[in-house]
Amino acid sequence: MSAAVDLGQRLTIRPDVLARNVGDETVILDLASGTYFGLDPVGARVWTLLQGGRTLGDICDALEGEFDVARLQLETDVVRLAGELRAQQLVDVADG
Repeated sequence: MSAAVDLGQRLTIRPDVLARNVGDETVILDLASGTYFGLDPVGARVWTLLQGGRTLGDICDALEGEFDVARLQLETDVVRLAGELRAQQLVDVADG
């Protein structure tokens, strides 16, 4: 289950979450729960772009130039991933 997010939102990575690249994937550790999560290369790229303070829409703009995918599918996938990250309490919606 995911927490609702939209393309106009900025998400911030929680301070108790660490991420490391392992090969072409990213492994995320939630220090609060001790739980590990893995992201494939596309998810890892989204994670990297989240660190730049971009909105989800801005992230889609960047990814659209990097991957051969329809915009609607890209937006759906980014919003779904962001919702899952939020539901796992790995990210928060930034204020304002």
